[in-house]
Amino acid sequence: MLFYAAVSVVAVMGIAFTLVYVYQDKIITLFVTEANKHIKTKVEVEKISLSLFDKFPQVAVSLDKVNVVEGVPDSDISLARLNKLYFTFSIWDVLRGKYNVKELYLEDGAVYVRVLQDGSVNYDIIKTDTTATEDGGFAFNLEQIDFNRVAIHYTDLKLNQAYEVDAHQLQAALAISTETIGIEAEGDATINTIKVGSGEYFKGKRVTLNTALQIDRLKRTIALQPSVINVENAAYEVAGTIDFAGATNLNLTLKGKNTSIQSMLSLLPQHITKEFNQYRSDGDVYFSGTVKGEASSKHNPEIAFSFGCRNATFYHPDVKQRVEKLSFEGSFTNGSNQNASTSALTLKNLKGSLNNRPFSGNVSYKNFKNPTIAFDLSGMVDVAYVLGLLQLEQVRSGSGLADVKIAFSGNFNEFKARPGNSTVNTSGDITLHNVSLNLSDLPLPVNGMNGNFIFKHNDVAVSDFKGKLGESDFVLNGMFNNVMAWLLLDNQRLFVDADFSSNYLNFDQLLSEKQNTPANARKGDSGYRLEVSPNIAFNLGATVKKMQFRRFKGENIKGEVTLKNQVITTPNISVNTLGGNFAVRGSIDARQRNHIKVSTASKINNLSVDSLFYVFENFNQDFILDRNLRGTLTANIISDIYLDSQLNPKTNLLQAEIEATVRNGQLIDFAPMQKMSAFVKRSELANMRFSELHNNFYIQERTIYIPEMDIRTSLSPLPSVSISGTHTFDQDMDYKIKMPLFQKRRPDKDAMFGVVAEDPNAGNSMLFLTLKGKENNFKLAYDDDRVRAKIKDDLKQEGQEIKQILKGKKPVKKEKTVELEEGEYFDFN
Repeated sequence: MLFYAAVSVVAVMGIAFTLVYVYQDKIITLFVTEANKHIKTKVEVEKISLSLFDKFPQVAVSLDKVNVVEGVPDSDISLARLNKLYFTFSIWDVLRGKYNVKELYLEDGAVYVRVLQDGSVNYDIIKTDTTATEDGGFAFNLEQIDFNRVAIHYTDLKLNQAYEVDAHQLQAALAISTETIGIEAEGDATINTIKVGSGEYFKGKRVTLNTALQIDRLKRTIALQPSVINVENAAYEVAGTIDFAGATNLNLTLKGKNTSIQSMLSLLPQHITKEFNQYRSDGDVYFSGTVKGEASSKHNPEIAFSFGCRNATFYHPDVKQRVEKLSFEGSFTNGSNQNASTSALTLKNLKGSLNNRPFSGNVSYKNFKNPTIAFDLSGMVDVAYVLGLLQLEQVRSGSGLADVKIAFSGNFNEFKARPGNSTVNTSGDITLHNVSLNLSDLPLPVNGMNGNFIFKHNDVAVSDFKGKLGESDFVLNGMFNNVMAWLLLDNQRLFVDADFSSNYLNFDQLLSEKQNTPANARKGDSGYRLEVSPNIAFNLGATVKKMQFRRFKGENIKGEVTLKNQVITTPNISVNTLGGNFAVRGSIDARQRNHIKVSTASKINNLSVDSLFYVFENFNQDFILDRNLRGTLTANIISDIYLDSQLNPKTNLLQAEIEATVRNGQLIDFAPMQKMSAFVKRSELANMRFSELHNNFYIQERTIYIPEMDIRTSLSPLPSVSISGTHTFDQDMDYKIKMPLFQKRRPDKDAMFGVVAEDPNAGNSMLFLTLKGKENNFKLAYDDDRVRAKIKDDLKQEGQEIKQILKGKKPVKKEKTVELEEGEYFDFN
């Protein structure tokens, strides 16, 4: 029996295959003829064929590479582009010669549905309904439509809406009569986006549909039976009616099943919820709502949703921190005018627990077009726990507690246009308890922060705010003005008027590029970086017990410092250092990032000279070192110094005027003085003392200019030395030296310059020398030019004396010069 049944099936199949093959041209011709009766737009098809196996056991008319032009006059835009389109009928229809198409398959393509500005549609392409014709051999009685891997694009230009859906596998069963159309649809799809006005909803959501609806073709209504739409793990039951006899009128109810906070957020506009998309929830979450009223270009339906949760948990899937015991009552409405301007979202009685620390609050977001935001929050917050939950890019980690009691309300756009105290209302306070932060943009750790911040409108009063930035500590008391605008808006300036105090400031750390700049933003290898924000201004009364920068150490620093428009100024800062003190006034102009101008007027009192040279690393020269000097310095300095952002000096632009006095000085083992051993014992030259040195120095174009100055020494053979000249930053020296030549000088064993005649007035003879060369390669030589000038002056003076003698007046003693042969120089061992 089984054998005969199998043979019968094979026979029938063979007959059907033969008939399909024999009559395929006729069947295709009938299909095209019948299709042209129903379709009133252009359809482009690469190939039409008949297949017994593609949709077996149904016979399929297969259309390849199909392009259906939209039903808009004079338009060549596609309504559908499909790789495959199948119309199927029963294999028995082949035997009967009557072909009744009941199923349509759309595969691998896209459908573009549009509603134009005038309300017309682009999908009106059917001439008549799909009921069979009485005399035709081919009839369209569609009972099912299948979408496989088809992207559906719906754009309503009139209502400013757009839907984009990828139908992975979607089936719609049809029951069509003259009065009604019944549709039962189920399948899987991904909603890429639903855009309504400026809002974006359901972005990237996977959905499963199971819906049934009845379309009344006469009354032009749709009755939507309770249907289930699964959005990821949540289910929403939708029911109601849609009346489209005139303007579309909606009366729908929506109820959530197995919902979560995440699924509720997906119903809201994307710009509101994008920061929370990565979070998940567990617990009892409820949701319900209605959509009622006219939906047209002039009217929106009334939308009202209520939602909330009880004893829920809110968390980030990648971290252990959670908001526990969460409960709130929420609502959303589009308001009396059913638009974004009257829309409102509220969360009331918000309660929960963070690391077993309770908190409470309320949130209100009104007018989505011109938002007014209000919230209040109260609780003791574990900083580390909250940072772990929020996963902020700007803060890597933290610790400590923050006691928060704060309320805020304001219109964001008004605040943006007029960021003053009248546009926001902030109140309450935050108290920090040993809070530490590791910031992404600041490698230097911020530790041990304590203090109280009292909020009032746009400003914050800071009380006893203390902490440490690396090794540096600080205490601030005062007002921070325009805080909320600075935090929430771009290009807003924070104004600080406060008293600042510190026990210790380590500028090696504070100015270190490795410590104050992220690795990917570092520029140079100098080790330092100074940039002044244009969005911060302050007026500080500062007191610092100790500070350090490289070798420099200061104590008891006091003064006032002001920052405005990237220019730091001070009328007075005093510092105790190096056994003395100095006071400075001036400015640091950082408006050009790589052209920082430091202008100062300083007064120095009794600084130790050798310590000064040591601290400033011998001013980057080796000619005279800290071990060669002793004494105390008093000076007035006016200078303009230029730096780049890495604090590298632009020495070609440096200008300074220095009025300096060194008292109780010593010159110890100074190499150029050892060259004078022809006249003074080396042992005496090794420690030359002088009571006072006074001169004005000038710096310009990388050169130090030294006017002539007299140094009164402790050496009886050499009671004074006169020096003048220049010393460049490239260590090129050009000094002129004038010194007395005495009778009781050390005998010259080589007698290489001849013998100076004994003379009672020889003590007034002067020796003129030059010192030229580099620091480690210089020469003392006879100064021909000055000797000639001296002789000329002496001859002139002698002429004057002769005149005085002739007049019976006593002549004035004159200095004598020692003349050497031209070009000779001193080079003693």
